[in-house]
Amino acid sequence: MNEEKTMEQDSAVEMEFDLGDPPQKVWRAITIPELRERWLPQEALADPDAITVTPGEEVRYKLRDDAPPFLESTVTFTITPNATGGTCLRIVHELTEARFDRMARAAANSNSPPLMLAA
Repeated sequence: MNEEKTMEQDSAVEMEFDLGDPPQKVWRAITIPELRERWLPQEALADPDAITVTPGEEVRYKLRDDAPPFLESTVTFTITPNATGGTCLRIVHELTEARFDRMARAAANSNSPPLMLAA
């Protein structure tokens, strides 16, 4: 049974799925490149190798947008066994670019005139 919970933060999206498959099968799907390619294409990855790996528990990949402004982000997959013999899969997708944080926090209309800084 797939149950999904989603939470959004400023620059991150967090999702949880309750899967019927055992943790070993889910781990293979998120770490073996040939299986991962079906749902997370290599073109989306900034690096085909994982940034960090805790075997059987967590893996993190670096992603890069294929369109301007080519923002970079990380996606972390965490798996834990659930009570029914399946898997709880937690996915956290975070924007890692500092330039996005500055843009997101600036008001679209600050109602103040633009200022130029002297050199």
